[in-house]
Amino acid sequence: MNQPRKQMHMGYFHLPVGRHPAAWRRDEARGHPEDLAWAVEVARKAEAGLFDIFFLADNLVGPTPEGNGRGGGFEPLTLLGALAATTSSIGLAATVSTSFSEPFNVARMLASLDHLSGGRVAWNVVTSQADRAAQNFGQEALPEHDERYARAAEFVAVVKGLWDTWDDGALRLDKTSGVYVDLAGVRELNHRGPYYAVRGPLNVSRPPQGRPVIIQAGASEAGIALAGRIAEVAFTAQDTVEDGLAYRRQLEAAASGRTVFDGATLDQAASDGTASGRAASGRAAAARVSSDPAAIDGAPACPLILPGIMPIIGRTPREAREKFAALQARTDVAAGIRQLSGRWGRDLSDCDLDGPVPEPGPRVHGVSRVRMLLNKARSENYTLRDLATLAAASYGHRIVVGSPEEIADDLEHWFRAGAADGFNLIPAGMPDGLYDFVDLVVPELQRRDLYRTRYESGTLRGHLGLPRPAPGRG
Repeated sequence: MNQPRKQMHMGYFHLPVGRHPAAWRRDEARGHPEDLAWAVEVARKAEAGLFDIFFLADNLVGPTPEGNGRGGGFEPLTLLGALAATTSSIGLAATVSTSFSEPFNVARMLASLDHLSGGRVAWNVVTSQADRAAQNFGQEALPEHDERYARAAEFVAVVKGLWDTWDDGALRLDKTSGVYVDLAGVRELNHRGPYYAVRGPLNVSRPPQGRPVIIQAGASEAGIALAGRIAEVAFTAQDTVEDGLAYRRQLEAAASGRTVFDGATLDQAASDGTASGRAASGRAAAARVSSDPAAIDGAPACPLILPGIMPIIGRTPREAREKFAALQARTDVAAGIRQLSGRWGRDLSDCDLDGPVPEPGPRVHGVSRVRMLLNKARSENYTLRDLATLAAASYGHRIVVGSPEEIADDLEHWFRAGAADGFNLIPAGMPDGLYDFVDLVVPELQRRDLYRTRYESGTLRGHLGLPRPAPGRG
């Protein structure tokens, strides 16, 4: 098993008004989903807190009852363009779905942003989960789960291949010789696979990082297999250190091609030509499948693991508990039931609120969240009402309530146990969800020598300790 890093990494999950559904209604709340000045202010605060990553999720569905009526917000790549110009050090990560995009466009946009930011960009690879999203793109329903991941694996291989169609320095602009582009350092990709045919080369030169950092958050068998194959950072959701350690073991096995998938090892599955097999292969197999000898260059043996956390911070333990209780008192249980119904793959509105939590349906959405919530309900004897209230508050991530010292104790325990390489901070409300963490918790982590005191690199790869991959020649 990988040994924990000496100092933890930290991502900030940008939610302009916070995650908790009641937090934005407080008198002291600030923020707006479509205010650029606010996004810039928050990004600079995260940068002052020496965060590795400013992370943007995405939603391709308009406001729904399941989402508590929320809507609005900037398209992630558009916002990152503005933040690239208004920050100087923090990494900038955007979610882009492989379900409704084309590899050439994604490769071009992310390479452009990596140039604009001086090498600070990451791509969070997702496959999309909602049929409602598919219906915004001319489809009645999404493909089946495993096929989405098989397509995603090929999508990422093509994007990486396109980034590698340029050698470093091929864009020369040499006035003396008159060479604008050294064409000997640019080549076609000529990819042809089950889902994509892309000629190349890319029309943007090689990114400053070689390749932007790849993030993935899948926790189903196919999702862990994909993360093991492509990811350099894994966002995840676990409720206990034991679950975190189990996830690490699964991810390390997936990265080496040893995970059992439908009764076979990943490499065995990859050789059988099935959709599951194509999605489920380790890092070495990824190089074979993509015909890219550099496909695993620059990737650690196991991705860095950053579980999501929602800290509720008070200057004293009592203040933190009171703050959380006040938020929970305003929680809409019906909204929590709607959210759980969407995750559970079945309508829970007719179930007894004060009875046990029902088993999920056959088609759940967000495997890791459902598993975590169900395990918590079973271990702590939650009623459906209890779980709906919790789910509405956190959307399935772990809530940590306490003073700065207690929050630091919790994070240190997970980090030193090897259950996490750092964390993805999900603020309950704004601005306190981020600002209190930066002002109160970060200094405590620094006092314990668990957190950086300055940026030591200008690139996101440098922040994360990831090497810069060399161009591949497939």
